[in-house]
Amino acid sequence: MAAPDRATRRAELSEAEWALARAQMVQDQLERRGLRDEELLRAFRTVPRHLFVDSDDPYGDRALAIPSGQTISQPYVVAAMAAAARPQRGYRGAKMLEVGTGSGYSAAILAEMGAEVVTIERHPPLAADAVERLRAAGYDGVRVVVGDGSLGWAEGAPYHAVIVTAAGPSVPKPLLEQLSPDGGRLVMPVGTREQQWLTLVERHGSAFTGREVEPVVFVPLVGEHGFSE
Repeated sequence: MAAPDRATRRAELSEAEWALARAQMVQDQLERRGLRDEELLRAFRTVPRHLFVDSDDPYGDRALAIPSGQTISQPYVVAAMAAAARPQRGYRGAKMLEVGTGSGYSAAILAEMGAEVVTIERHPPLAADAVERLRAAGYDGVRVVVGDGSLGWAEGAPYHAVIVTAAGPSVPKPLLEQLSPDGGRLVMPVGTREQQWLTLVERHGSAFTGREVEPVVFVPLVGEHGFSE
């Protein structure tokens, strides 16, 4: 008898089994690496990651390929970026911009914590797919726009926090300008195409301070203020 295909294996799992997989993911990948924010951990226990990736191991400790040559980061990296970007006022009601929608998973995490999320994706097919996945998971309040993420989305500015899920040679000036001057926070991988540091920038008035958080490797941020195609 032939082995069941991936779609069949996924369909056979109950919601209770998916919930158990999420709880195990949080324990093994997030809590054991030092993440303690219960609001954040609750979101990761709640958001159905398996609806955002076509994989038979959606809760594994690794990045996963998605269409258009992009990836969805491993759960810990998504959590670490969300934790670093935590607005001073907290997530609930905060205006947050995500650059690099991908499959929509990170945006769903932010929305689950009550943030008002705008997410921008330069690949139209990915953006359209993310809209469907977000709707299927119950996060149709997330606004998905298509455009050059290195330019940000001025229409919704200022933002309490900006998360950039692709690496650039430097932090794009438009994203800095769109940060709230009252403690706005931006998290982004900065470096070469091959290796970067996850970097946190805070804005207070016209002053910006930054620090490196940890080494990472992300796909490049392509655009006017990023890498060339």
